Amino acid sequence: MTGVSRWLGGALAAELARDRAIGRVIGVDTVPPSAELLRRLGRTEFVRADIRNPLIGKVISTAAVDTVVHMNISSTPAGAGGRGPMKELNVIGTMQLLAACQRAPSVRRLVLKSTSAVYGASPRDPAVFTEAMQARRVPSGGFAEDSLDIEGYVRSFSRRRPDVGVAVLRFTNFIGPRIDSVLTGFLRMPVVPTALGYDARVQLLHEDDALGVLTRATTGDFAGTVNVGGEGTLLLSQLIRRLGRLQLPVPSPALGSLGRFTRRFGFVDYSPEQMRFLNFGRVVDTTVLRTQFGHVPRYTTEAALDDYARTVPPVVPSDLVADVTSRTEALVARAGSLTSSVGNVVHGRLRPAPAPPGLRAVRDA
Repeated sequence: MTGVSRWLGGALAAELARDRAIGRVIGVDTVPPSAELLRRLGRTEFVRADIRNPLIGKVISTAAVDTVVHMNISSTPAGAGGRGPMKELNVIGTMQLLAACQRAPSVRRLVLKSTSAVYGASPRDPAVFTEAMQARRVPSGGFAEDSLDIEGYVRSFSRRRPDVGVAVLRFTNFIGPRIDSVLTGFLRMPVVPTALGYDARVQLLHEDDALGVLTRATTGDFAGTVNVGGEGTLLLSQLIRRLGRLQLPVPSPALGSLGRFTRRFGFVDYSPEQMRFLNFGRVVDTTVLRTQFGHVPRYTTEAALDDYARTVPPVVPSDLVADVTSRTEALVARAGSLTSSVGNVVHGRLRPAPAPPGLRAVRDA
C-alpha cells in the first residue's frame, strides 16, 4: 500500500492488519508515519521507499505481493514541494509502480484511489456524472490533470495484464473530524472567500465511508470504475453557514489574485482547478456503488458535514451568519471590485483554524 503515512492510508493499513485472513500488510511511503499512527498500524510492515524509484519493484517481487493499493497521490503542490515534484510523484511514480506490478506475476489485484475531479468543473456540466461520462471541460492542470493521466496509465496496465482485477475508485471530497483534506482546510478559514454570483453544489464523503469502501475494494473482487460519494448535496453557502463561518463574496478576477496570495502564505490551496470547483461544483451518480460494488454510505452529505462541524468552533452564532453574509455580499456587489485596502484587512482573517491534533501536513484529496 502506497501513501501509508497519510491519515486515510494509515487507517486502511490498520484496518487490514486486524484481518487475520491477510498474511502481510506492507505500507510504503517517502516519509515515516507519525508516532501515533505507527502505533495504530499494528503488524503493518513499514518500508520507507519512493515509488518514483524502480527499486519499488523489489519490494513487490521480494514479498510476493498479490494486492497493490495505490494511494500516494498528492493533491496540492504545497504538500509535494511544488507543482514539478507533485507531477513527478503522481505521474512518474504511478508509471514506475505499474511497471513493477506488470513484471510481478504474483500481483492479482490493483486498487487505485482516484477522484471525481477527473470530471472537471464547468458551467456545461450535467446535473450528475455517471462513470461512463467524461469531462465537458478537460482539466488542464494540477491534481485533476494528474488523475486523468494516472487513470489512463491504469487502463493501459489493465490491457497488458488482463489477469489482474483493477478497481478505480473516484471519490468525492473527503470530510470528517480526523481527515485533513483540501476542502476541510478551506472550510476552517474564519472568513471564506467565494466567487460573487456562484453557489456550487457540493457532494461530500465521510472519512469512515471512504475507509469502508477502500477496505471492501481491497479484499473484494469488484473490477471496474465506481463513483464514491454520500447521498445528497449541499450548496457551498450552506456549508459555510452551517459551520458558523463568514462568507466573503468576491468578484472572480479578484479571487484569482486572492488565490495566489493564500498559496504564497500557506493558508489554503486556492488553485485554479479548486476555484472552478468552488464556482460550479460537481455531483456524481452512486448507483454503481450501491448496486454493483455493494456499499451504501452510512453518512449522507449533510450528516458528514455535521460530524465534521464538531471539530470546527463557529466564528459567529449561526443565527447571525446569514445576516452578516447578506450584508457583506450587498456591499461587495455595490463596490464592484476589491481594493488593495480590503486585501490588507482580509489578510489576518484568512488563516484557517488549526487542524485537529495528529493530522499530517500532507493532505488527502
